[in-house]
Amino acid sequence: MASSSHFLCSHASYNHKPHLNSFTNATVPQFSSFKPHGSSSFRKKIQSSRNHLIRATASDSTTGRKQLEVVYDLENKLNKLADEVDREAGISRLTLFSPCKINVFLRITGKRADGFHDLASLFHVISLGDKIKFSLSPSKSTDRLSTNVPGVPLDERNLIIKALNLFRKKTGIDNHFWIHLDKKVPTGAGLGGGSSNAATALWAANQFSGCVASEKDLQEWSGEIGSDIPFFFSHGAAYCTGRGEVVEDILPPVPLDLPMVLIKPQEACPTGEVYKRLRMDQTSQIDPLVLLEKISKGGISPDACVNDLEPPAFEVVPSLKRLKQRIAAAGRGQYDAVFMSGSGSTIVGVGSPDPPQFVYDDDEYKNIFLSEAKFITRSAGQWYSEPLSTDESTSFEKHVE
Repeated sequence: MASSSHFLCSHASYNHKPHLNSFTNATVPQFSSFKPHGSSSFRKKIQSSRNHLIRATASDSTTGRKQLEVVYDLENKLNKLADEVDREAGISRLTLFSPCKINVFLRITGKRADGFHDLASLFHVISLGDKIKFSLSPSKSTDRLSTNVPGVPLDERNLIIKALNLFRKKTGIDNHFWIHLDKKVPTGAGLGGGSSNAATALWAANQFSGCVASEKDLQEWSGEIGSDIPFFFSHGAAYCTGRGEVVEDILPPVPLDLPMVLIKPQEACPTGEVYKRLRMDQTSQIDPLVLLEKISKGGISPDACVNDLEPPAFEVVPSLKRLKQRIAAAGRGQYDAVFMSGSGSTIVGVGSPDPPQFVYDDDEYKNIFLSEAKFITRSAGQWYSEPLSTDESTSFEKHVE
């Protein structure tokens, strides 16, 4: 990083000329080391005050008459130099937040000829997520993945490795990586944790490669390895159709500070098994666009948070139906709505970050996963950031033993 700073500063110096006798409105910004920021690998936005122009006037020393005035736009010049640094410098390590999602509603609208189902769903990114550390590997042939959670596949079955293979295939860039996945999102939860990891890996590989692909490229490519992955290249809130890969960015339809609690029993819901038990004659018949409008205008409510996968998921894991009913009954007036996310098995209570007391008191739920969360979004050109808790004393996470 020192070489980058030196490159910048060496081009920001001035040659002293005789008779430059007045400098006005001169505000020279202070510099700090660059960090990865959006599509620019080593950009740190140069901070300056409103008066960022340097004016230099040259006068004749005998007559005092002004002969020349030079206006030097320091901020613009330094930002251009930073762009040059970004293009020429590479990164060797990168740590990214990999958030999960919930389906605020999920309608299954038909069975496709290819065996998949058409859906229409309001997806939203939330603040619970994993952290993934990427380092360039000296190997030109192998990625190495490690994680803090047992049972997670570390080979080509993992969506992170699939995503890196996909990126190399699409771009021809042969970077390989050492990756450590710090897992907090439970698996088999209907939260899209694996899909988010894949999207994050594609974003990281693109950063290491100088952003050779656009966000649209990454989004389109990602649909080849998973239906939910393209969503994470939205800005955080999207109306998704098709298999889930048709993503329409929308403005967040609910306040981002709306709290929620995620409650997931030990049992997972295998997505394939849930869809196998789905019967189209038992799905809701309400137009999903009506649901979207209802939430956008009136907020989250029980009748708007429809999930057509709940009945088959409750067949796969019968205890899940009872858990949802108990949460709704215990939290009457506490939650705006209680519903299952995706294909399960996470039950979401929106409107309060606090779980009902029975999940602490009953031995049946001693190994349950609990986490508070909020809705989050990202800005164009930037990946998602992990929100800072405003009150650490109320923040909790309880993981499956």
